[in-house]
Amino acid sequence: MAVLALLMAGCGPSSVESEKSNPQSVSSTPQHNTLSEMEKEDGWELLFDGTSTKGWHAYLGSDSLGWEVKDGELMTLGKQGDIVTDRDFENFELLVEWKIEEQGNSGIFYHVVEQAQYPRMHETGPEFQIIDDENYPQELMENQKTGANSDVKAASVAASNPPGNWNETRIRVDGGKVIFWLNGQQINDYDMESAEWQELVAKSKFAPMDYAKVRGGKIGLQDHGGPVAFRNIKIRKL
Repeated sequence: MAVLALLMAGCGPSSVESEKSNPQSVSSTPQHNTLSEMEKEDGWELLFDGTSTKGWHAYLGSDSLGWEVKDGELMTLGKQGDIVTDRDFENFELLVEWKIEEQGNSGIFYHVVEQAQYPRMHETGPEFQIIDDENYPQELMENQKTGANSDVKAASVAASNPPGNWNETRIRVDGGKVIFWLNGQQINDYDMESAEWQELVAKSKFAPMDYAKVRGGKIGLQDHGGPVAFRNIKIRKL
């Protein structure tokens, strides 16, 4: 938790927290898809400007397909394909707010290798799982629930808000060491150079794939067939 305290030092409350604490206050309404002066000084940059899909394109494609920007949200109603950043990232901190509907399913990927021999993002990129843990129409294993590194390592804490509500994910990747936070709680961590991680991957569906083999690549947002929305997507290189 000392790491979390260090990372959060000097940062104001997240927009998710602000909305919860002041739902009726107009003056306290957070300004989404913006950076504070402190964030700028600390090296944060926006990956979503709140008005366009600039900086993103369809995985293995040239544009963002049916994804749209509405009310400051980067969203899809489903069945429009996954999207990835134009740029690659190696070591970073990533902040993303997201919202799904009942029975929803999505994910945030990193170190995605965008090449034709990999038709799907999950063949190369690890995933912060996003899913409706309680209402999904099929039984979920612990390593398939929200905050898991999907199909590899389960989250230690169930910290997601119910469908229809915003959540804030923080992902830190540095030299193969990864930490996940959800709504302010540290919920997962692993070292991709460790024997423990290699054993977990070997037991997963990713064992025969070129999964998590590289230490750099694109950030990806998943369209799993249903509605999902993202906002306040920010990254800081380490």
